[in-house]
Formats: sequence, structure tokens, C-alpha cells
Amino acid sequence: MADSRRFRIGYALAPKKKQSFIQPSLVTLAQERGIDLVSIDSSRPLSEQGPFDCVLHKLCGEDWKAQLKDYADKHPSVPIIDEPQAIERLHNRISMLQVVSELEIPQETETFGIPSQVVVYDSMALSDSRAVGALRFPVIAKPLVADGSAKSHKMSLVFHRDGLLKLKPPLVLQEFVNHGGVIFKVYVVGDYVKCVKRRSLPDVSLEKLESSEGSLSFSQISNMTTHDRTQKEYYMSMQLEQAEVPPQSFLTDIARGLSRAMRLHLFNFDVIRDTTAGNHYFVIDINYFPGYAKMPSYETVLTDFFWNLVHERKNEDDMYSALGSEIKEMKLQNSCASTEEMDNK
Repeated sequence: MADSRRFRIGYALAPKKKQSFIQPSLVTLAQERGIDLVSIDSSRPLSEQGPFDCVLHKLCGEDWKAQLKDYADKHPSVPIIDEPQAIERLHNRISMLQVVSELEIPQETETFGIPSQVVVYDSMALSDSRAVGALRFPVIAKPLVADGSAKSHKMSLVFHRDGLLKLKPPLVLQEFVNHGGVIFKVYVVGDYVKCVKRRSLPDVSLEKLESSEGSLSFSQISNMTTHDRTQKEYYMSMQLEQAEVPPQSFLTDIARGLSRAMRLHLFNFDVIRDTTAGNHYFVIDINYFPGYAKMPSYETVLTDFFWNLVHERKNEDDMYSALGSEIKEMKLQNSCASTEEMDNK
């Protein structure tokens, strides 16, 4: 007889993330596979809600972490996607990319790494040439904290050293690499890996670097005049069409290496190709629980992921249940044998 049991996946997401991720198409497809997506009220104790076969979340804060720990202690067999300690590594742009440098993956035809970067903690250091070290301009200035807030997304392209003086630390200065105006966003959902091409910042020529002053915020780069925007969009669309996606096996090796090292199931990472070396790539950013609705067929991919999660847990429960029954049967047989032996005496 087919298993008619339904599975409940509780999700705790910020309102904006909930609106973008919990689409009717996802809810319906999951329901058809016997999976109900249930909203978790983070203002109420998690232990009073449920039962759940899995907890999916993207919330921060000590109170929430304490709730998850309490729930995990009471329900150790229920998977939590993902553990807060693992997610926190991605809230710091230095520790975020450090894991890339630690990956032990064969690099043959294609190679990868991270751009040269330094972290600056105070404003005084920005006027000290030694703080920037050997970084070549232009550089991208990124807030050190990457917690998904609006502030953490405020980035600037800095053309010369004097452009650093207006910035507010703590921040990361990352060497800008010309990459043909195309970025590869690699989505990871468990074992599934999907690469999508997106438009990015245009290359900065030597002439452009020499004629530019100070810095430009990413929003300023986007908000060009109408005439410039038309030219830019044409250029970018041409670049996007012509850009060749990195080999799938190469990206999958990196994705699974990151997943193992970070102990995460849901994330994406941004990759660019160095225009001066067509087979060398840079990982420039990693994000936890990204905007999956932008990924083709995200409903099917996430539903398959949920199905595998809950059925893996069910199979484990069935195995332990069967093992427990066998142990009980053995104990009963031993007890009967002992009773029979006593009667014979």
C-alpha cells in the first residue's frame, strides 16, 4: 500500500523572503508530493508549534538561535536547514571567502581562487597607504558584515586611493577584476547545482581608470543617463549572449566542496571569469538562502529537495523502528527460553 502520510516542513522567514520564496506554485507542487509548507510564528516558542519533519529558516538573533537549540534538543531527529553556526560564517565577508581558499579540488583545465582583498576596521587606516598594501585599483569596497540588510549591500567602485577617504569602515577592499561584464550565479540546493548568467559591472579600461576620480556607488553606476544606459544595455546584452558558462563539472566540484566545508544545503556563490586568463575564475561572494525564485524551475528543484529530506528521515525512523522491533523480539525469545529452561529444571 502506498504511504499516505503527509509531511510538514515548517518555515521561518522574514516577510520579504517569505513573499518571494513561498509562491503558490511552490506550495501547490509540494502539496502534490505530500508535503505541507507550514509558516512558523517566530514570536511564539517553537517547541509549542509543529510537529515538523524539517525546519527551514533564515532568521537571525540570539532569541531565535535559542529557540532552535531548544527544539533540536527536544527533537534531535528533525533536520534544521541550516544550523545557525554554519550560516554565521557567511555574515562576514572575510571568513566567507576564506573557505574557498581552503578547498582541495583538482584544478586542471580550469582554475579558481578569490580576488586579493584586505579588511579595514577604522577610518584612520584608509589614509595610510600601508593599509591597502599591494592592492591594485580599482577596488570594490564592501561592508564587512553581510547579513542581508540594506546597509550590507551598499558597495562602491573606488578608482584611486583618495576615493577611500569618504568610506566608512569596517569594510573589505576587494581588487576589481575585469570580467567582461558577466557574472555567473551558481545556485546550490542540496546536491543540485545550477548556473545562471547575469549582467555585471563593465570592465574598467586603463583610460577609464586614469580619467575617473574618487569612487562611485553601485547605485550611481546603475543610474546612468538615458543615453549612456542605452549604450550600456546594448553592450551588456551582447556580452551576456556571448559569454560561455563555466563547465558544469567544474562548478559542481566547487559547490560540493563548499557545501561540505560550510555544512550548508542552501546557498549560492558568484563567479567571474578573468578576461586576461579565460580559464581562471574568481569566487567573489557567497550568500545563504538566496532568491531562489529567480532560478529556473525553482519549484521543482526545492520540492525534490524537501522530498529527499523528509523521506531520508522517514527511512531512518523506519530502520530504527525495525531494529527496535528486532531487539524486542530477541529479548522476548530469550525470556521465553529462560522460562522454559527454568521449567525443565
